Amino acid sequence: MTNNKNKPAKIKLVHINDTHSYFEPTSLQLTLNIEGLELTPYVSAGGFARIATRKKQLQALAVQDGQEFIFLHAGDCFQGTLYFSIFKGEANAVMLNELGIDAMALGNHELDMGNLPVARFAKQIRFPLLAGNWDLSNEDPNKLVTIKDNSKVYPYNADKKQANWIVKQAQGEPIAIFSLALDKMEDISNPDPDTPFVNTIETAKATVSAIRSQGINKIILLSHMGYESDLELASQVDGISVIVGGHSHRLQGDFSDLGLKKDDPYGVRVNNTYIVQAGFHALSMGHCDVEFASDGRVVSFNGKNELLLGRRIFLDASMSESCDENPYKIAREFVDHHPNVLVCKKDPELQQLLLDKYTSQVRKLQRDVIASASHAHRHVRVPDDNGPSELAPIVAESFAYRMSQDGHPIEFAIHNAGGVRSSLNPGAVSVADIAGKLLPFAVPIGVYEILGRDIAASIEGAINNALNNGVEGTGDGSYPYTYNLRYEYHYHAPMGQRVSNLQILDKRAGWLPIDNERYYVGTSSAYTMKGKEGYEAMTNMKGEGLVTSVSMADCFIALLKDDPNILNRYKRSSNRQHGRILIVSSK
Repeated sequence: MTNNKNKPAKIKLVHINDTHSYFEPTSLQLTLNIEGLELTPYVSAGGFARIATRKKQLQALAVQDGQEFIFLHAGDCFQGTLYFSIFKGEANAVMLNELGIDAMALGNHELDMGNLPVARFAKQIRFPLLAGNWDLSNEDPNKLVTIKDNSKVYPYNADKKQANWIVKQAQGEPIAIFSLALDKMEDISNPDPDTPFVNTIETAKATVSAIRSQGINKIILLSHMGYESDLELASQVDGISVIVGGHSHRLQGDFSDLGLKKDDPYGVRVNNTYIVQAGFHALSMGHCDVEFASDGRVVSFNGKNELLLGRRIFLDASMSESCDENPYKIAREFVDHHPNVLVCKKDPELQQLLLDKYTSQVRKLQRDVIASASHAHRHVRVPDDNGPSELAPIVAESFAYRMSQDGHPIEFAIHNAGGVRSSLNPGAVSVADIAGKLLPFAVPIGVYEILGRDIAASIEGAINNALNNGVEGTGDGSYPYTYNLRYEYHYHAPMGQRVSNLQILDKRAGWLPIDNERYYVGTSSAYTMKGKEGYEAMTNMKGEGLVTSVSMADCFIALLKDDPNILNRYKRSSNRQHGRILIVSSK
């Protein structure tokens, strides 16, 4: 049903997505080809203070042009930098409140550590958190913090099988905004089992129908489904005016003459729906002027993505010697006049808030040395002629150490090699080195009980996947590093029989054979516990296991603080003696 009293409306729609805690600017290198001269300047790009400045400018233009101003975030504000590793979602809530967004979509990375960080985040925000296909109807009411009854959260309406939505007014005309996230969220993130995600297409159709039945014909979908899914949904669901997307990190527009990727034009149209997405890491923001006819059709759409840059450009001094003209001036003029660049100052109030409340603590942790490495610790995913990773086994040990501190009777640990992101150089090791470089993803650690035969199957499946041995693997990041386990992997043995001599270390009795029919208590990241990338047998655990709110970095930091010399006791030879990794035949 369409209300006969519907009127035309016009809005200025501003959007960001996948900011991932990049509150500070990023040092970005451009590649400029100007009349045969190649320049590669560094610029200061993005950051929340520049987003705040541009938001205020665009808001003033909207007032001047008689438009309603709508500012949206399409999800994934969590993860990414030390600001999240240290403060989890608190800093994001404070900074997004200060930006003054009108609504945010729930992204997959918001749920990397389960529901609790989202629940706490939702209690701190001053804007709606839209999660239209997240079914909270059966949420356990005994949780430490619940989400279902939070009025700022707009989830799936299980009774009506549709999303809840918010309404903004534009010249007295209602505009509905609802949100959808990937319906396969449990495959890539860690929502609690009692809060599943439902089908996006079905939810979108039902929600559009429900909104129109209320007499509203101007509809915005705030999506964290991914770019291709946005295009597909627009081809299947009629009645959505604009899809504001995230998840895929797509910077629509042509930025190729800055050395960045050329993407689809801004505002791709599928049927009668315009689809926008604005990059990632707070480097850029998108904005568009949208005019609606009284029947809800978009009759005018005009906008672009802008890379937000500072006023300084840094060039190699040697360029001046090899160029007749002033290369700085050439680069400066090119950047200043680029149609998709906005050079702007940082908003002083937001910048001061960031400095006072958070940056000082980040800088302190960058100086907070908790251990020292006497030699380089090499990390490789799959062992090679120089041996296995010297870091991944210690990371696995740290899981067992930290979970044992919390009273869990841990007997072993398994960690996938891709969870460790870098090697470690000799010298001081700070908290920032761990949380910002070595283990930058705040993935939670879990505890589970699993049969001995499933430990063997998990190890074999992960190695098969990493080596593409009889399976089409997903990458070598699945390779398992262990604590208190040793085994032999036979490359040419039949599938299911490749792991032999699997043993577990008992503190009193030494190395003992694993009993296939006995349950053992293990610890791994929540990602591994989900059975991804060859770890399918791990899902045979007793019950659902326990996923904690303790991250990989939290575990490693705890171990190093209590045993600062542990790094110096781990060498390649000792790894082999302790049998943490042993492959006796290979391709």
